[in-house]
Amino acid sequence: MNLLLVVVAAYLIGSLPFAVIVSRIFGLADPRSYGSGNPGATNVLRTGNKLAAVLTLAGDAAKGWLAVWLAQRLGIDGLTVALAGLSAFLGHVFPLFLGFKGGKGVATALGVLAGSHAPLALAAAATWLIVALVTRYSSLAAIAAALVTPVAGFLLLDDVRLAACVSVICAILIWRHKENIKKLLAGTEGKIGR
Repeated sequence: MNLLLVVVAAYLIGSLPFAVIVSRIFGLADPRSYGSGNPGATNVLRTGNKLAAVLTLAGDAAKGWLAVWLAQRLGIDGLTVALAGLSAFLGHVFPLFLGFKGGKGVATALGVLAGSHAPLALAAAATWLIVALVTRYSSLAAIAAALVTPVAGFLLLDDVRLAACVSVICAILIWRHKENIKKLLAGTEGKIGR
């Protein structure tokens, strides 16, 4: 029963669409109506409102962290904590409140990692940052981080169940970037700041 309650609560937390919430607060257009149509921080940045993009990023990361933190505070087993993180991520990608059409999950995945294992989160964030700075492609940075993180997870994490959940999150994250991969290969992917 605890497992079901934690998974459902984490999914609902993950379903909170911060890109839409922040955009409404700032009087911006719905992020699903422009750019990539993705309700995430990178698309909100396309409005030119950096504060709105930062708040979206923070909110999306915080909900991943919060789901894991709450599960840990309940003192439940490692598998349930890992599933709470996965559920929050799935809530962002397939949100109940947006008709199951959500974001790509990069910030929420980072929040899950931060709540689960800070060094792994730092490794993922560093990978994203280095690739983004060198290439100026947010999508390529996210894909690179999603490729590195499962390997780092199996090396750094003591709990193979958590490492497996991290791997599932990264696989879904890469799948959610399939259109970006096509654009990267075609040379038509937009760069950060353009």
